[in-house]
Amino acid sequence: MSSWRRLHATVRAARGLFAPRRPEQGAAEWSRSLSTGSPLRNDFFKDLETQLAAMRKKASDALPGGSWTPLQENPDLAPERADIVIVGGGVVGWSVAYWLKQKERYSQASTVLSAGGIRQQFSLPENIHLSLASADFMRNINEHLGVLNDDPVDLQFNQSGYLFLASEKVAHIMEENYSTQRGAGAKVLLLSPAQVKQKFPWINTAGVALASYGLENEGSFDPWTLLNAFRRKAVSMGVIQCRGEVTDFNYVTSRVLSPDGKEMDLRRIKSVKVQMPNSLEYQPVECAIVVNAAGAFSARLVEKLGIGFGPKDSVAGVPLPVEPRKRFVYVYHCPDGPGLDTPFVVDYSGIYFRREGLGGNYIAGASPEEGEEPDTSNLEVDHQFFEDKIWPSLASRVPAFEKLKVTSAWAGYYDYNTFDQNGIIGMHPLINNMYFATGFSGHGLQHAPAVGRSVAELILDGNFTTLNLSSLGFQRILAREPRLERNIV
Repeated sequence: MSSWRRLHATVRAARGLFAPRRPEQGAAEWSRSLSTGSPLRNDFFKDLETQLAAMRKKASDALPGGSWTPLQENPDLAPERADIVIVGGGVVGWSVAYWLKQKERYSQASTVLSAGGIRQQFSLPENIHLSLASADFMRNINEHLGVLNDDPVDLQFNQSGYLFLASEKVAHIMEENYSTQRGAGAKVLLLSPAQVKQKFPWINTAGVALASYGLENEGSFDPWTLLNAFRRKAVSMGVIQCRGEVTDFNYVTSRVLSPDGKEMDLRRIKSVKVQMPNSLEYQPVECAIVVNAAGAFSARLVEKLGIGFGPKDSVAGVPLPVEPRKRFVYVYHCPDGPGLDTPFVVDYSGIYFRREGLGGNYIAGASPEEGEEPDTSNLEVDHQFFEDKIWPSLASRVPAFEKLKVTSAWAGYYDYNTFDQNGIIGMHPLINNMYFATGFSGHGLQHAPAVGRSVAELILDGNFTTLNLSSLGFQRILAREPRLERNIV
């Protein structure tokens, strides 16, 4: 499970991705090379580097102990200029970066904390279409993210399907969702309790009135591999990675009138301030566009532009409704547990589990009740939550899990949309050069391939051209018209 911990560490880090300008001549070219630490062929700069190296060594020799030098350069310093700055180093941000470069290439030729699952069993058509497009991308991942002379991407995509279990109380909702899913093109099957028992003899169907089972394009994959594949491909196409944090913006404000005659302040970002990690050093980056893919902390980013601090009855007074919610994932071992045909099971009690590789290992989790959300100031794991809330339901649904043993666990953040638990994709009406890709409430990872493409289309084409996701824009929040998702895991 080390791959999950690596993903978790990556998501926590604040990073900026920069889709650079095309090379320019003269001083602009020098500026770009210096800011990224790229070697310069000019003899003057070669000689200067030699002299700086000698000075660093001399300073180091003169200081008592250690290898610290006051002249140490930072190879991760952000470029001074970029066409597009993507804030967020998770898979959504890297997907946007990839699709931007991919679409740019096509135009020149004239012609983007999770349990690692992907499913089509949502209640909104937009989410179903995102899943179908992302599953197709994952099945053919090396056609998209393969890099010449590098090893092929092994996503470990196990299409074992999802199995949702419904009680009598919510069976009608499952039937409604099933009709929506089939209408959107998802291959899903409804099962009676007897059919579930026949297909999966290890499961206890007590209390189950109906089940929904995904026949294809559903299952699990390695999140770290997907993230790293997007990163590797995007970098190979010219995207610059900066391991810093965007701490502020430089922007201009214009006073405009809204359609109802009210005055509004329209902001346009001119540059972002990138603070380097563990350092006082920072780099202002001039840019034309910013993509806010900062996940659980995307609202804090947009607050720096004054969003959410205006009068309560104004557009500026409506905050981006995204906040971090801490979730736990537990790894456990059960040698007599379900076999290799185990689907990703989601019980009506709220717990989920799936098999993790070979050797009788599984992962499980559950979302806490609304009034019992854990403290988000740290990422400590609450092991008692497993003992009290998860294990009893696991053992009730799968009797073999009475003898399980927890082997490890981790905590991570959901970018939880408190308004309707769905993604926010598109522009804010008061910021004319920032695009949102956030608020996915736990399904951002599985939708990242399709979301990245959609955001790239908005930026480069001016509208959605592949999937129509206009209903997931910020306007629905202003209009107080939630697009509620009933299948939240």
